Amino acid sequence: MDSPSGTHTPDQARPEAEVIAEHLPAGYTADYVGVSPDAPAASSSSPAPGPDEPTEEDSLLLQGGDIHRDIFKAAARAKMHKRAATFHHPPQFGTSGEDDPGVLTVNEQLAPGGFRRAFLRQAKPRQEWTRRVPVTRTFAEYLDLYGNFAGEDLADSDDEEAIIDEEEDEEERPEDQQPNERRPLLGSRRSSRAAPKSATASTRKSFLILLKAFIGTGIMFLPKAFANGGLLFSSITMPVVSAITMLAFHLLLACRAKYGGSYGDIGEAIVGSKMRNLILFSITLSQLGFVCSGIVFVAENLTSFFEAVLHGQSPLSPTTLILCQVAVLIPLSLIRNMSKLTPVALLADVFILIGVSYIYYYDIAFLSKEGINPTVTLFNPNKYTLMIGSSIFTFEGIGLILPIQSTMAKPERFPMLLGIVMFLITIIFTAVGALCYATFGEDTSIEIISNFPQNDKFVNAVQFLYSLAVLVGNPVQLFPAIRIIEADIFGRRSGKRDQLTKWKKNGLRSLLVLICGGIAILGTGNLDKFVALIGSFACVPLVYIYPAFLHYQGVATSRAAKVGDLLFVTLGIVAMVYTTVVTIVNSFMG
Repeated sequence: MDSPSGTHTPDQARPEAEVIAEHLPAGYTADYVGVSPDAPAASSSSPAPGPDEPTEEDSLLLQGGDIHRDIFKAAARAKMHKRAATFHHPPQFGTSGEDDPGVLTVNEQLAPGGFRRAFLRQAKPRQEWTRRVPVTRTFAEYLDLYGNFAGEDLADSDDEEAIIDEEEDEEERPEDQQPNERRPLLGSRRSSRAAPKSATASTRKSFLILLKAFIGTGIMFLPKAFANGGLLFSSITMPVVSAITMLAFHLLLACRAKYGGSYGDIGEAIVGSKMRNLILFSITLSQLGFVCSGIVFVAENLTSFFEAVLHGQSPLSPTTLILCQVAVLIPLSLIRNMSKLTPVALLADVFILIGVSYIYYYDIAFLSKEGINPTVTLFNPNKYTLMIGSSIFTFEGIGLILPIQSTMAKPERFPMLLGIVMFLITIIFTAVGALCYATFGEDTSIEIISNFPQNDKFVNAVQFLYSLAVLVGNPVQLFPAIRIIEADIFGRRSGKRDQLTKWKKNGLRSLLVLICGGIAILGTGNLDKFVALIGSFACVPLVYIYPAFLHYQGVATSRAAKVGDLLFVTLGIVAMVYTTVVTIVNSFMG
């Protein structure tokens, strides 16, 4: 009888094995006893059967013996002592193979093909290095998500060109020259990164990756954003933007559940290829904006660092520091495999964690002694639009929603998991912004670490390390934009064989870094306004307008759902136009 959980315990499985054994022909065993029943014994240590003992033959000698071999093995296990059959022996990685499921026994190796099976199992590494370090493995998988940003297949495949050439040759080959028996059965091996990812991530691992997807460098822009909006207005705006963003994510997931595929695939399936191109354009624009803001942040943060350490004017201007970053980012942008950045990016996240922890520690300690800064205002009518744009910039993470869901072993839990993560990051983000603004008031700087005691060596170290963290994170942010543009220009051509194609791609990547550096130079001194502009113009369509529009066109059936989608789209368009225009007029034209 089945157990309530639907599984069989050893006690329940034994009667079934005994029933099977009753119907098997007598005189046959699951152990390999030799090539022929008349063959001599392989070892003198094996006792010969007595005159009265029946000689068992190998079940492989039966017709179809290799097919029903497992049935004889199950019958043999049923003959074991009941207590012995329930013992669990820890695996001892010896040579016998009796206790290690990965090593074949002697009898199994003597069976036909046994030596080859044993060799293949021994040649396979038992553990990869990343499997021994769970934190590194999880973070490597997080970086790998950027190869599937917004569900798109953006990873470079080294074998891609060979596969395409082989397919094209087969299509163009005349009928009288079709592959014959001399043609290899297996074609060119496809890169492992091009293979579909298995959905095996646990809920806990998905939680950590999802949390990392949202908590990044944008958290450092929030203190100045709170100063622009006011303490009360900003504290209300953050939960509201979080709730609206959460709703937009659910609309996109509903479209994914019906149509499948990536963000662009969904747009193409519902509207057409133009919608796909528009989505990819918005993704590219937003990612380039993140890179530009990161470059400006590093330049201004390092300027403050040099001023604090040297007790005077910084020897390098922000423009010079931006050019230095460009020189570093160009070779980093040429890296095709993002997993190679795992150690550096993991170290960068440690620096970010140290910086955020110190902010909490200092602000809480200061407020408990000194109280709220008297210059704090509840609402700033002149710059509140900057707060709206910055909050949208901070919560933007739609590009990693679909790939994270695809890796889950239980994707039905993803909506609940997403809700928990959004709730937690809303508390974290709001607390960082409110605490810093309440501590420093109108003196809150966009480089928030420069507000802390500059004569403290630990603060100086955090400021420098945090700048490095943002710097090494920029290639990861740039990767999706690079691959989208490359795919549009070069198609599926790879530079593995064609050096000209490779150098064209390298030139394109270098050009994109130079463009980001040029834009960053223009945004120097206006980082908070620059961040707000990116959030208003680049992130609003991607997060709020497109999901609601796609849901309206392809999923919504009831009148209430369609009206809600139209209101969502209208609100997104109005918010994008209004905040963008006001930010430009007040910040760059005033």
